[in-house]
Amino acid sequence: MSTQAYKTQMEAARKGIVTRELKIVAEKEKMTVEELMPLVASGKVVIPANRNHACLDPEGVGSMLRTKINVNLGVSRDCKDYDIEMKKVMSAVDLGAEAIMDLSSHGNTQPFRQKLTAECPAMIGTVPVYDSVIHYQRDLDTLTAKDFIDVVRLHAQDGVDFVTLHCGITRKTIDQIRKHKRKMNIVSRGGSLVFAWMCMTGNENPFYEYYDEILDICREYDVTVSLGDACRPGCLADATDVCQIEELVCLGELTKRAWEKDVQVMVEGPGHVPMDQIAANMKVQQTICMGAPFYVLGPLVTDIAPGYDHITGAIGGAIAAMNGAAFLCYVTPAEHLALPNVDDVKQGIIASRIAAHAADIAKGVRGARDIDDRMGDARRALDWDAQWECALDPETAKAIRADRSPEHDDTCSMCGKFCAVRSMNKALNGEHIDIL
Repeated sequence: MSTQAYKTQMEAARKGIVTRELKIVAEKEKMTVEELMPLVASGKVVIPANRNHACLDPEGVGSMLRTKINVNLGVSRDCKDYDIEMKKVMSAVDLGAEAIMDLSSHGNTQPFRQKLTAECPAMIGTVPVYDSVIHYQRDLDTLTAKDFIDVVRLHAQDGVDFVTLHCGITRKTIDQIRKHKRKMNIVSRGGSLVFAWMCMTGNENPFYEYYDEILDICREYDVTVSLGDACRPGCLADATDVCQIEELVCLGELTKRAWEKDVQVMVEGPGHVPMDQIAANMKVQQTICMGAPFYVLGPLVTDIAPGYDHITGAIGGAIAAMNGAAFLCYVTPAEHLALPNVDDVKQGIIASRIAAHAADIAKGVRGARDIDDRMGDARRALDWDAQWECALDPETAKAIRADRSPEHDDTCSMCGKFCAVRSMNKALNGEHIDIL
């Protein structure tokens, strides 16, 4: 059927129209179109697919699907080489990331953004409030609500599949932040910019005040709204506090308003959260936001591991995804310290993919454990080539084995002929087991 018959993937699903993107996602998720369509229609699954992103390889995001990974990239004033960022993009796609967020905060951002949507098959996301200051080259307090909305439109026209909009903080939030004395205040970069703009101008949050106009733009291009969590906790002490929960309540109301216009929605979540609070955070979000896909940063389960936050984030991400999060924003070893380099990006992606895959197995996602079962068969047979085919990062696995190669190919340098697998294979085959 002609694409003129619908504007968004949600509208198509509600009308019973099978889009190309829906068919591809259903096949990837080992689902039938009939199973997937009502999930998209109800908002429990989103397929971010801007009609101007022609090279997109579509993915679905929802708690009952495979957990997806997002990679944050982009230049800053201190690190402004777009060529390096593009290398990170292609490396991220090769490593299995399903989404790239361009968080550039310096220079002429539009050519890089357009290059992404012209060449990158992954979902592309942005945070338009970052780009507003850069685009207009004016101080924050001189920008108008129209300026912010026009940048949202520009990103939509450029083919961006989802935009993070910090719609849930209002003038009321200013009083809350001052009253509740958070340890880390607001750590969301976009949230802090909106908060500062409200403080300096005395005006209401433009992304909240003109939300309906923004939804019309998103509907026109089928841009998924990712409702940003400006009040996400930036340390364990602020987790699950009044500011975070009140913003979440507002995001639930905004989710409903978007669905009324057939606009797809994801909801962003914490942040820094103790392990024992993660499951409750996921359940509260699912209830308040009516099952809209939850997109989490980490969560980071401790505050004291700079240089290793890809590990703290993977621990939290696995727990979050097992309890309903649908989309993990990767965390790299450079979190809190610097713009990640190519190796940091790789470490962050691998850690997040491990977390996502472990959660998918725990949730019983269709086919999730198949590759683990193949790895078990390969290890029992001591078939190293088959093991590389199953490995998340075969090149690293190969390099470690090659660097410490054993005397005999049917062992590794850890156990040698004491290898339990080798001994059991020989014993069960009635063979002599030689150790010395």
